[in-house]
Amino acid sequence: MKLNWSVLEWSPPRILVCGFAVIILLGAFLLSLPMASSTGERLPFIDALFTATSATCVTGLVVVDTGTYFSIWGQIILMVLFQLGGLGFMTMATLVALVLRKKISLRERLILQEAMNQSSMEGIVRLIRRVIIYSLTIEFIGFLLFSLRFMIDMPPGKAMFFGAFHAVSLFNNAGFDIFGDYRSLTLYVTDPVINLTAILLIVTGGLGFVVIADLLDFRKNRRLSLHSKVVLTMTGSLLAAGTIVIFIFEFSNVKTLGSLDLAGKAWASFFQSATPRTAGANTLDFAALRQATLFFIIILMFIGASPGSTGGGIKTTTFATLIGAAISMIRGREDIVFFRYRLGKDRIFKALTITLISLALVIVVTMILSMSEDQLFIHLLFEATSAFGTVGLSVGVTPELSIFGKIVVALTMFAGRLGPLTLAYALGPRAEKEVYRYPEGKITIG
Repeated sequence: MKLNWSVLEWSPPRILVCGFAVIILLGAFLLSLPMASSTGERLPFIDALFTATSATCVTGLVVVDTGTYFSIWGQIILMVLFQLGGLGFMTMATLVALVLRKKISLRERLILQEAMNQSSMEGIVRLIRRVIIYSLTIEFIGFLLFSLRFMIDMPPGKAMFFGAFHAVSLFNNAGFDIFGDYRSLTLYVTDPVINLTAILLIVTGGLGFVVIADLLDFRKNRRLSLHSKVVLTMTGSLLAAGTIVIFIFEFSNVKTLGSLDLAGKAWASFFQSATPRTAGANTLDFAALRQATLFFIIILMFIGASPGSTGGGIKTTTFATLIGAAISMIRGREDIVFFRYRLGKDRIFKALTITLISLALVIVVTMILSMSEDQLFIHLLFEATSAFGTVGLSVGVTPELSIFGKIVVALTMFAGRLGPLTLAYALGPRAEKEVYRYPEGKITIG
């Protein structure tokens, strides 16, 4: 079947894929310039491309230390990249159009619908306006809280820059930090202000803008949509389960929680439960975690954040649909019911498709890395899942990757940010309507 590559007839998924690719290439060029490094040396293009991909795909995996290698200009370039990547280039383009009072065309609305993972174009421009306002407001609050806390440890100017960088990074679930030596937030493992601010930024960025809008309108509407109820329920359940499991698994590990008091253990467990929701920041050394804990965090990273958010993974609603399908099958029921609403069959098929494609992608990437890299299998699986879920957590493997390994992980981050289905729609031929159906057959399952 012939592919149609005429730009005028490109589908919204194809435009999104190419748009992100252009931003990544531009970012790689800027990061490879001498002004982007603190020493004035050029960053090798493959490393610049990897870093730009990680920033644009709001992942956080790095091959050079962000805090010591890059200059102020380089760090500002990274901030712009993960702001564009987190909100989406079409969201930013819409902002420019709204400022210039230009009309948003039907085609642009279709692209926005795809970018925001919405099922309808109704109110899409109004949603984009709210997305921009919410994002800037939340980031500004995070900036203020971080800056005030950092001023205790550093000069005001530096504290404000650190506050801005980490507020934008954490809300967009980018996971980049500029503390140096790959330390992330480990210096503040027991600090309640840093922990609480970071967790709030991570969670709000991972809930999705539709859910945030729904919550802010709750006082007026006195109700939440089914989507918001499922997202909030799954998010709360995963945060609670993650905190308890990590607390138990690492309680006696002297390299992680073992050396902390009870309050410190609670804060560290809660933070490490929130960050796999594709945030990438950490307050514990992940290389020191037990293998059971690493495997559990791999599961959390694979699930990821929620639809229409700055995060990746298969999404909380997909995971909820799979659980609902299993429960319905065990109970002998035909329908999946959430909060007295029945899910359509197309939602179930989409959840299964996303999960299987994503699982296959993580398995294939892990197998490829296990052949090209001399690392423990659990560490390679962790890194591959982190890249797919655009999480950015690392056990120290990424800086040691070969050139081939860097290319593989960069492609995985790109696929994870856009989503397997979006990539499939973008690269595949245009779907044709079936004019007939085959007779139904039966096979034995289980």
